Amino acid sequence: MGPTGGRGRTTITRKPQRRGGRPSRAASAELADAIVSAATILFLRDGFVATSMEAVATAAGVSKRTLYSRFADKPVLFRAAVTRLIARWLPSFDEAIEQTAPLEQALLLAARHMLAAALAPEALALYRLLVAEAERIPDLPALLHQVGAGTAIVRIAERLRREGVPDPWWAAAQFQRLVLTGPQHHAMGLAPPLGPEALEAWAAQCVALFLRGVKGQGAPRRRA
Repeated sequence: MGPTGGRGRTTITRKPQRRGGRPSRAASAELADAIVSAATILFLRDGFVATSMEAVATAAGVSKRTLYSRFADKPVLFRAAVTRLIARWLPSFDEAIEQTAPLEQALLLAARHMLAAALAPEALALYRLLVAEAERIPDLPALLHQVGAGTAIVRIAERLRREGVPDPWWAAAQFQRLVLTGPQHHAMGLAPPLGPEALEAWAAQCVALFLRGVKGQGAPRRRA
């Protein structure tokens, strides 16, 4: 996210203004990446409302014209920042679910990865932002579900389907909530923080409880 200053505060290194004609495709991609990186820092630090497009342009070292030529408005830029953030957390999760056997070990690895991703400082900042800005950005929860939580549920559900678990999508959604809800509340300051050993025990207990449920009685069907 950029260099960190004293007392844990994140600072932004401004890049020099770019001059010249039309950039190459690679240069254009690099420029867009620099803009999204600067925007991500500002959104997570200051929130959606307090972050202006002018501040993003200054932090990225580009003109407002250059910024608006690539991102039509602040919601578009915000979606780009959120999408890229969440995309960082998915690849190893996919591998844990799809390539690990047996199922208990696959779910344990997936639970560990979900906890590590969800409790990272960036993820917690994004969670706080979701709570604060959901009314101002009505499609934000849907975006988070589409690029993050929904993708994880689909991966887990596919593995559960191959294992013969009834209603695998419903079961996968419950597994995700079972793993994440408590630790997120702890990390947000609503309960005492959980250390590494407590999180490992939590993951193992969630997997054991989940497997007893789906192997014992099966997942209940969702009501229409």
